[in-house]
Amino acid sequence: MSKTKQNKVGHLDILDRDFVFSQDHWMTQYATRETITVLNYFATSLFKKNNLDDILWDIVENCISQLKLEDCVIYMIDKNNEFLIQKAAYGYKNNGQKKVVSPIKIHVGTGMVGRVVKTGRYLCIADVTQYPNYIVDDGYRMSELSVPIIVNDTVVGVLDSEHSKKNFFNKNHIFLFRLVAQLLSKKLEQIYGKGSFVINKENEYFKELDFLMKEAKMYRDPNIGLDSMAKKLKISGNYLSQLVNKLSGYNFADYVNRFRIEDAKRKLKNPNFVHYTIISIALESGFNSKSTFYSAFKKLTGISPKEYRVSA
Repeated sequence: MSKTKQNKVGHLDILDRDFVFSQDHWMTQYATRETITVLNYFATSLFKKNNLDDILWDIVENCISQLKLEDCVIYMIDKNNEFLIQKAAYGYKNNGQKKVVSPIKIHVGTGMVGRVVKTGRYLCIADVTQYPNYIVDDGYRMSELSVPIIVNDTVVGVLDSEHSKKNFFNKNHIFLFRLVAQLLSKKLEQIYGKGSFVINKENEYFKELDFLMKEAKMYRDPNIGLDSMAKKLKISGNYLSQLVNKLSGYNFADYVNRFRIEDAKRKLKNPNFVHYTIISIALESGFNSKSTFYSAFKKLTGISPKEYRVSA
């Protein structure tokens, strides 16, 4: 792997409760709320991924979906430090599967990505026709952005994107790409035993979820699901699922249904609801069918809603 003489780039602190910016480096000065939201999505999407291939594919897929790019490729340096090898790609270089179509190897030091490895600095070329060392992969593009992936001051790979338009990549693309590369670096450190993620009751996302359930009573929305709630919290569905499982002991559906059942139990005991049918109470509590309500109610209480109402 190639050593870089570049000053250490500002890094992202991954705390046990969420993913935040350290207060004393350059990113805090420039990161917008939208940028932090995007990076939080990347971070939570990577949560619990401990396989290198899964991590790399997750990054390139999210670069396409979150950053609205045409393509994204991650190159990693081989064990002999001679070649950069395409390990994950979305866009032009994949066919919808987690497999790089016609992967190429590039000598360290050649082309844009090879130069990035040598210097440890990013390259953004507005017009590749003016860059003599541009290497054509599957097709000719007009602009390219390459950012080094640095782990412990060592360049281990390159995050790269090309676009069909000249002058496509702007300062915001560069800023976000550098942050994503640093996030990837932190994750690589983690899987190699030099870092870890911890979830505890102080997790800010879980606190917000708990508030939305208890105070805003979002469980009464029959259409609420893992993906829609994750979108509201601005995190990935995978991370939210892990969060709920770890801190509540239930899967997301059961977690929500527990709030619904408690709501229904209160109504079944309340004299003000004596003229309500059981299905009416179920619908008001957030269930969308009688069968789902009866099944969830018996699973939690051990008796049917009708039996509970009579006993109350």
